[in-house]
Amino acid sequence: MALKVAVQMDHISTIAIAGDTTFALCLEAQARGHALYHYTPDRLSMRGDAVSARLEPLTVRDEEGDHFTLGPATPTDLSEMDVVLLRQDPPFDMNYITTTHMLERIHPQTLVVNDPAWVRNSPEKLFVMDYARFMPETLITKDIDAIRRFRDEFGDIILKPLYGNGGAGVFHLRDGDRNLTSLLEMFEQLSNEPIIAQRYLSEVRGGDKRIILIDGEPVGAINRVPDESDTRSNMHVGGKALATDMTDREREICAAIGPALRERGFILVGIDVIGGLMTEINVTSPTGVREVAKFGGADIAALFWDAVEARRAA
Repeated sequence: MALKVAVQMDHISTIAIAGDTTFALCLEAQARGHALYHYTPDRLSMRGDAVSARLEPLTVRDEEGDHFTLGPATPTDLSEMDVVLLRQDPPFDMNYITTTHMLERIHPQTLVVNDPAWVRNSPEKLFVMDYARFMPETLITKDIDAIRRFRDEFGDIILKPLYGNGGAGVFHLRDGDRNLTSLLEMFEQLSNEPIIAQRYLSEVRGGDKRIILIDGEPVGAINRVPDESDTRSNMHVGGKALATDMTDREREICAAIGPALRERGFILVGIDVIGGLMTEINVTSPTGVREVAKFGGADIAALFWDAVEARRAA
């Protein structure tokens, strides 16, 4: 089954291919004979009920420094595509939300992965609150007094933006840290959105596990260990990826969330687990596929396309 696949992503020239999941998905699609087309979110347009983008034919190579070739851009009705991969990174702002409204117009006749309406309605740090029994104590608010009371209750806490990504704006405040008021003032100046306060999990020093699910089923995991000088385990800020296995507790979490993921049309999802507690459900552009393969785990890119092809054939 040869498919026409448009990939909505940050420009392919900007990615680091060694750890980029979108690139891994493109490599596998190309190996299967699917035709790839590239566009960035700013090239998306809607006129009447037609949604289009300036698409560039894309060829990929697993060669650092020479990993892609793009053909000339051509305005194309996205209803002519079989699949659109919604893969640009957050921030999850109004621009991002607008693209989901536009792509919703063509889905599911053109299969958009992940489902754009459910991506919009499942912000990663809010969706996870449906499973509070599997989470560390977490507060989402703009109420400064509520955050102070939360810090008084738990001592060490994490503060982070509600719609941030990649570890940006994440702070660890130790019990008695006098920077709380200044940080809250900074958040207030930077954004009008609520922020997250979360009980600090000391187990993060042993790693923040990324578990990847396809169609609601866990298929692989890596452990991301933070640098000694940082609280964050994100690999682009110095975290180190290590091989790992899943625990019974983590399988319990996956079994609990799996039905909701399938119901919402989430083919590719990544969850973050620290010390047996889930902190995020990543549905926008989850990563980790290449790292799992590097450590001898499942070929998740192949499993992804198996799932996509099955949807298109149904």
